[in-house]
Amino acid sequence: MENNKEQTKLLRIGQLAKETNEQVTTIRYWVTEGLLKVKELTESGYQLFEPTMVDIVKDIRRLQTEKRLTIAEIKEELK
Repeated sequence: MENNKEQTKLLRIGQLAKETNEQVTTIRYWVTEGLLKVKELTESGYQLFEPTMVDIVKDIRRLQTEKRLTIAEIKEELK
């Protein structure tokens, strides 16, 4: 039962994309590039993210648009 409670707090990739106004493909790309971390995968293969990833996604977008940073530079900023 505890695991179910924890999963309800986590966001599916579509929810994360919707809350941050990003495309699912963008979120997947950032995961592949190591900018975002998947908390866990469901048995069905859904990627689940911590709610804190909402702010990180917004930070990544801000760093790309306002500061014009590359993926490598953003990785350094997020450390």
